[in-house]
Amino acid sequence: MQEVVLKIEDLSKVYRLGELGTGTISHDLNRWWYKIRGKQDPYLKLADVNDRSKAGGSDYVWSLKDINFEVKKGEVLGIIGKNGAGKSTLLKILSQITSPTTGEVKIKGRIAALLEVGTGFHQDLTGRENIFLNGAILGMTKEEIVDKLDEIIEFSGIAKYIDTPVKRYSSGMMVRLGFAVAAHLEPEILIVDEVLAVGDQEFQDKCIGKMKSVSNSGRTVLFVSHNLSAVQNLCSTCMYLKHGQIQEIGSTSKVIESYLSENKNVQLTGEIPADFYRQYTNGEAYFRKIVIKDSDENIIDKLAFNQPFKVALELEAIKDLKNVMININVGTTLGQPVLYAVDKKGPVYVGRDLNKGKHTIEAKFNTRLLPGNYSFTIGISYLANGSTIDWVENVYFISVDKVGYAKEGNYPWDDVHGYIEPDTNWNYN
Repeated sequence: MQEVVLKIEDLSKVYRLGELGTGTISHDLNRWWYKIRGKQDPYLKLADVNDRSKAGGSDYVWSLKDINFEVKKGEVLGIIGKNGAGKSTLLKILSQITSPTTGEVKIKGRIAALLEVGTGFHQDLTGRENIFLNGAILGMTKEEIVDKLDEIIEFSGIAKYIDTPVKRYSSGMMVRLGFAVAAHLEPEILIVDEVLAVGDQEFQDKCIGKMKSVSNSGRTVLFVSHNLSAVQNLCSTCMYLKHGQIQEIGSTSKVIESYLSENKNVQLTGEIPADFYRQYTNGEAYFRKIVIKDSDENIIDKLAFNQPFKVALELEAIKDLKNVMININVGTTLGQPVLYAVDKKGPVYVGRDLNKGKHTIEAKFNTRLLPGNYSFTIGISYLANGSTIDWVENVYFISVDKVGYAKEGNYPWDDVHGYIEPDTNWNYN
């Protein structure tokens, strides 16, 4: 049986909105009076659920509430959830940057955390000096750090600047050095937040490989990311946080499917709620509706193999728009892009002028999707510079069956190879 290195019991964290610290002296005295009598903090009863989309009636909010889980030695735990779900708060508590309001954290071994760009660095010290500083904080001897020094510098890829004060580093350079230090000084538990998104693709791939190596050596990794493909690739188990509470914890594939299915309330009705999460929008236009239709204009969420379909959109322009283009992105339910459809005439992208008001746009897809599960993301942007007007991710889900459409036959193999079956011409000499 694997050894448990991290155990969280009844963990909760309450913040008072708009305040630094615990609030007023009267609040602190009231808390103290309840505490010495063995009673619960009276202000915890007033706290609202951590739902950033709704205005609450209290100054207190549960950033985390009733969190219980354990992590075994050598396990890689992915933590997913929307912005504001409590992921970073949880990691800060585990890293002992902040303390929980209630509950207990049991840790066996040293923790190294990379939570924000520059975490743990002294801005006036050089990169080399900060390596020694971080190692000392982790409890390592100078000899141990010297043994790892060359390896850390090489991995970071910033050897040219290693004797430069880190206050002159770019955010990408800071992340490179921070991850290299955290991963190579051999903590029993490595915690990595979304900061890897700052690095370039080559460095992200290198970090994923290093975290796999750390796990294979028997150490534990906690990985927070919005890149679901990276979570799927790296993590053996996954935890889904929503409004500061655990929604699900278990196998990575199953938890990711549950996380993505949260947006399925759009299905079949087609209406995109006003509070639907939009990461990028400038307020000049909004998508109000999306449906997938078959040849008979029926709204569907399942296709037969080789079945044609079209995507129908309703867009509301808040102002007159000049030279804009609509794009429809099809991806896997793990967020991996499959195809990118835009309005074109031959090889040339087409820009459209849209008057203020509502517009209906339809796009017929001649591409044949192979059996599997897919999500649709829709966007509108200016053709000239590519700047986004509205972008709605994972707004509609559809599955493609192995059963063939009409007389065109079923998909013939057990395993599905790829996502798209192209229309090709073959010639044998």
